[in-house]
Amino acid sequence: MLINKQSIVSLFSVAILLGCSSNSLTHRSQLSLVSDAEVLSTASTQYKQFISTNSVVSPGKGAAGKDAVLVDKVSKRIIAAVKKYYTDINQIEQLNGYEWEVKTVNSKEVNAWCMPGGKIVVYTGILPITQNEAALAVVIGHEVTHALAKHGNERMSQGLIQQFGGQALSMALANKPQETQAMFTTAYGVGTQYGVMLPFGRRDEYEADRFGLIFTALAGYDPREAISFWQRMQQQGGNQKPPEFLSTHPSDANRIAQLQSIMDETMTKYYKPQR
Repeated sequence: MLINKQSIVSLFSVAILLGCSSNSLTHRSQLSLVSDAEVLSTASTQYKQFISTNSVVSPGKGAAGKDAVLVDKVSKRIIAAVKKYYTDINQIEQLNGYEWEVKTVNSKEVNAWCMPGGKIVVYTGILPITQNEAALAVVIGHEVTHALAKHGNERMSQGLIQQFGGQALSMALANKPQETQAMFTTAYGVGTQYGVMLPFGRRDEYEADRFGLIFTALAGYDPREAISFWQRMQQQGGNQKPPEFLSTHPSDANRIAQLQSIMDETMTKYYKPQR
C-alpha cells in the first residue's frame, strides 16, 4: 500500500500531539516522547560514565577540597528548597525517582549542569565567577530547574524525531548507541564547554532563570546576586558572543533585564534569609 506525503505528515503530527504533556513546574505543554523511566535510567548510566572519566574532587582540605565542600553545602540547601516548593504546590510525587547526587569536577571550564534524577555537577572553573555562596546557588538553582522542567527531555524528543523519526529511546540506543548517547549528552549540556551558557534555548533559559531564582530565595540566599553574577558572566564573555538573534540564548543584557523584572516578586514571596 502506498502512503502519500500528506498522510505521512498527518501521522507525524498526530504522534507529536500524543507525545505532548504538561510540566508540573512550568505548566507548559511540551514534547515528551521519552518516558521518565527511560530518562532516569539513561541519566544514571551517563552520569556514572562521566564521573569515572573526569577529575572529581572529594570534599576536604586544600583549595579543590574546600571548593567541593562549598558546592555540597549550597546544593543541599537548593535541594531542600526544591522539596519545599514541590510540597507547597502539592506536587512532591513529581520528585519520585530523584536520587540526588552532587559532584565537583576540577576543571577550568566555566560549566555546571544537572541531569534528570538530580545528578548535579559543578566545575571549579565557574567558582571564580560566582565568587560567593548566593551566586553559586543561582547557578545550581538554574541548572536544577532545567532538569525539573524537563528541558533536556524535550530536546531529546526533538532529536529523536529529527534523527530517528520519533523512534523510542530504547530502540535508538539499541540501533545506534553512540549517536543516541551523544544526543543525550548534548540535550543535557554534559561535557559542553559552556553548559551554563549554551545548551538550551531562550524560552528554557528564562524558565530556568525564573524558577532558579525562586529556589535560590527559598534556600535563604539573596536572589539579587543573580544580577551581579550575570554581569560578571557578561564581562567574562567580552565581545565574543553572537548577537541574540543569531543565538539560541538570550543576551546577557536581556537576561539581566528579565531577572530584574521578577526580582521584587521573588524577594517578597520567597526570600527568607538563613542565619
